[in-house]
Amino acid sequence: MRLIGGVLLSLSLAAAASAAPRHALAQEHQPAAAAAQPAAQPAAQPAAQPAAQVERPQDADSTAAAIGSREARGEEHQAAAHGEPQGPVDFITPHITDSYEMELPWPTWPTLSKEICLGRHDATGHCSLPRWSTIGYIPLGPLGRLDVNLSPTKHVVMLLIAALLTCAVLITAAQAHKRHHHAVGRPRGFAAGIEGMVLYLRNEVVLPNVGHHGQGFVPYILTLFFFILFANLLGLIPYGSTATGNISVTATLAIITFIVIEISGMRALGTGYFGTIVYWPHDMPLMMKLPMTIIMTPIEIIGKLTKPFALAIRLFANMTAGHIVVLALLGLVFTFKSYLIGTAPLLMAVAIMLLELFVAFLQAFIFSLLASVFIGQIREAHH
Repeated sequence: MRLIGGVLLSLSLAAAASAAPRHALAQEHQPAAAAAQPAAQPAAQPAAQPAAQVERPQDADSTAAAIGSREARGEEHQAAAHGEPQGPVDFITPHITDSYEMELPWPTWPTLSKEICLGRHDATGHCSLPRWSTIGYIPLGPLGRLDVNLSPTKHVVMLLIAALLTCAVLITAAQAHKRHHHAVGRPRGFAAGIEGMVLYLRNEVVLPNVGHHGQGFVPYILTLFFFILFANLLGLIPYGSTATGNISVTATLAIITFIVIEISGMRALGTGYFGTIVYWPHDMPLMMKLPMTIIMTPIEIIGKLTKPFALAIRLFANMTAGHIVVLALLGLVFTFKSYLIGTAPLLMAVAIMLLELFVAFLQAFIFSLLASVFIGQIREAHH
């Protein structure tokens, strides 16, 4: 139950963080609609729109994705209408960013896919509006504010699928393990493979790094590993998307881990937890303690904040970089327009995809390993 609870906690917060509102796209189409209205309409109304745009900063991921897909569709429609060959199309940005559109397998030649809209269509027919209204906003000071919206997006769907796969795989393996243990005394097949992964993470990653009484952290670390692993792998299959390539998702996972780290430190250290925030050397004279405390306390605080920052950026950058390289190599095939020259980039893209499969496991392992190390460090700080 603790394992399932950890999955649901990570899923809910990650989904909330990744489902930021995308009102900027709707505002982008408003000037065009205003220009099409009769000239007798008062000029004060279009002039008020830029001010509204300044108040609400745009979500860079969703805006870039929607603009890229919109430009691609626009150029395709124009080329088809005039019978001209299509020009350059940005197919990298829509693939690596979040959006309200999602592709599903569909028997339509030659794309073999169908786009569905998870949000709502705007006045121009583009899927760029959230499904639900905003529930609040986060003030950003001089930058304006960031609206909070829980509408489903492509990455939110992938997070739901990753969470369901995590529950299904681990619960099924646990039931099979129990059944095989009663039948032949040992697990077999799929259950044996999952047991090997679980035991390795428990005995070689969690317990040695967390330290004494570290058994209670095993369900959380296992949840992190399998949840991140499935989220990474979903981006390598056709029609899938890498939710861990979204900084909002990785940042939320890092924040949850940061909370677990600090609470574990509070429980293990008691009042000594304040020693991890305020540096107070006990083996120095008072004249040295004061300047050292003033200098080292900000460093201690920065050190606490750099841990979740490193977790979020490392996972986000590694999962995004591999997809960009693969898509760039595939773009060379269409650039050269030659079967002979295009074979080399294609083979390189296949090699990078195999490397991406390894990176998917590696990044899930590194995130779990570092979470265990950080928990162990703060729990053993009094030593």
